[in-house]
Amino acid sequence: MIRTATQNDLDAIVTLHTEARATYYRGHLPEEEYAGEAEVSRSREGWARAVDRPDATVLCAEADGVLVGIAAHSARDGVMTLSQFHVSPAHWREGVGSALHRACVAEWQRLGVTEARLEVFEPNKRAQAFYAACGWAPDPDNPLDGDHVVMRLAVPPAP
Repeated sequence: MIRTATQNDLDAIVTLHTEARATYYRGHLPEEEYAGEAEVSRSREGWARAVDRPDATVLCAEADGVLVGIAAHSARDGVMTLSQFHVSPAHWREGVGSALHRACVAEWQRLGVTEARLEVFEPNKRAQAFYAACGWAPDPDNPLDGDHVVMRLAVPPAP
């Protein structure tokens, strides 16, 4: 089931976010930068703001009442931006990410969005492959932003 997040989801969101980020930052960044106490606190504050923002959407994917995926998107500088997208590593390859992505695209179609943008950590080839399979492509005008690959999606019209 995919639904809109509430403040009651915050603990589970932060736990999943921290766990997922560890899978791709481990070995590339010091642990305190993705799982340290200060970073987890900063993450919690960011998610709390995102859940309450009227101009942002935070979606939760649940399986058997447990949070297994999260996505956040909002318009930035006039472009729909998928700023967060995480699936619990224990639930990879189960269709959670695909369902969550379809829910994002359906929301964008409902809003009349024609293009979306995201950034993915360059060493995270698994995520890049997932996004490519969903139709995302490297941004030809701005392929990198620091250590992140910039990708764009031409949002198809609603069926």
